[in-house]
Amino acid sequence: MILSTEAVVKHPRFESFEEYLEYIDSNNRLYELFNGKLVEVPPESGFNIGIANKLLIQFAQIVGYLRVRGHGLELEVNGEPRNRYPDLTIIKTEHIEQLRDRNTIRLNMAPPDLVVEVVSPGNLQRDRDYIAKRNQYLDREILLYWIVDPHVKEIIVLTLTPAGYQEQIYRGSDKLEFQGASLNLTADEVLDAG
Repeated sequence: MILSTEAVVKHPRFESFEEYLEYIDSNNRLYELFNGKLVEVPPESGFNIGIANKLLIQFAQIVGYLRVRGHGLELEVNGEPRNRYPDLTIIKTEHIEQLRDRNTIRLNMAPPDLVVEVVSPGNLQRDRDYIAKRNQYLDREILLYWIVDPHVKEIIVLTLTPAGYQEQIYRGSDKLEFQGASLNLTADEVLDAG
């Protein structure tokens, strides 16, 4: 029998999101706060990072590098878990200063302009991006939510309307846009970037 040499780390239980924000973890890992407990977020796959990075480079040319945040941005949401780490986020200009000390967009702050999630394989991951996160981002009134799904070869752009999210699906040679500006990318170029 092989025993792990890693020490078992016991995390405290948190009564509030504010209490969680005060917690300092020396492991530099990402956690979701679920029912007061920390659940470690597994690292993203290289494939998903490749797709997110391709978009990051394009978005940075449109909005500037300070407004484009990768997987480390933490977004406070209602429901469980209490926070999410989108694969890519376009923040508002006002967020740049607000996030200098901690890369967390709180509920009392304006929502980001865009959140992108790259769907990982498996039904659980698919349901998380298509259902759970969609509901939390809608509740958070995020104007644009992109679901990049390399498994079905499509990008779903959800735009906030008074009636909820309106879907537009991009496939193949469909050109992607953000706030009226072309990304100079097709859906396939993004989906094949991993």
